[in-house]
Amino acid sequence: MKKVFCVGELLIDFVAEKQGSDLSKATHFTKKAGGAPANVACAISKLGGKSVFLGCVGDDPFGRFLLDVLKTEGVDISLAQLSKTFTTLAFVSLAEDGERDFVFSRGADKELEYDPNLRKSLKDNILHLGAATALLGGTLERAYGKYLFDGLTKDMFISFDPNFRSDLWKENEEQFIKKCMPFIEKSHLCKFSMEEAQLLSGKTDINEACDFFHGMGAKIITVTLGKKGTLLSLNSSKKMIPSVSVNPVDTTGAGDAFIGCLLYQISDLGNFDPVFENHEVLEKMVSMANKAGAITTTNYGAIPSLPTKEQLDK
Repeated sequence: MKKVFCVGELLIDFVAEKQGSDLSKATHFTKKAGGAPANVACAISKLGGKSVFLGCVGDDPFGRFLLDVLKTEGVDISLAQLSKTFTTLAFVSLAEDGERDFVFSRGADKELEYDPNLRKSLKDNILHLGAATALLGGTLERAYGKYLFDGLTKDMFISFDPNFRSDLWKENEEQFIKKCMPFIEKSHLCKFSMEEAQLLSGKTDINEACDFFHGMGAKIITVTLGKKGTLLSLNSSKKMIPSVSVNPVDTTGAGDAFIGCLLYQISDLGNFDPVFENHEVLEKMVSMANKAGAITTTNYGAIPSLPTKEQLDK
């Protein structure tokens, strides 16, 4: 089984449950572990895979809490870094239908330093670049680009999820688009929401957006569409993969559960050829990943809600 290296933020989500999707009206918050790459790492580990987290947290009670959560979930945290800067925080308000409102207070995640000693252990494994904060500057952004280069030179399977957060890119969306382009061009697998696919491609039609990304160099594209399912595009051959019907209470982490489950299945193949050559293999994988995403929305908190393999098999 291949290792999946997940690069990016690990942060505290202060969640206001059942208080509407307007943070200005929320009064009570619950502390939970979060951060898209960390969620993906936990999703892989919970399914029985091998995940490694590369990120930075503050050397403070919140940072230590976060690392303990990942360690408990079976994620390899030996490469995580500590900083004197306070741990990154996110405040999330959840409505009854699971919709959410975000505000970030950025801290230690931006201080991840690139580690050149990792190059040997990266070879032939999987690299997941799915941070919401990675393109906002700091040493994390430089490390992000260097790990992409390492992934290309070490024959890694490279996965990219832009994780667009409007709160982080207010009046600066063009810069976000520009910074995402090299990762879309070089990645084997790109996972987008509908909003991200439209924003990054400039196309309103999702099929046209996929063709645009293929033209850039992306080989496998998934566009998650919530309860409608996921549009899978491989070599410009497209198919809608249906999801399962659930009653969502918290959509936080659903996309991370999806890509984590998909990467877990790819890591278990032994080699990556079937992913590029067999549409049917990919369809089954995406169908399973849809289930993982759906299950995650039926409970509060991303990491506690991530499914085990036994839950998926049921």
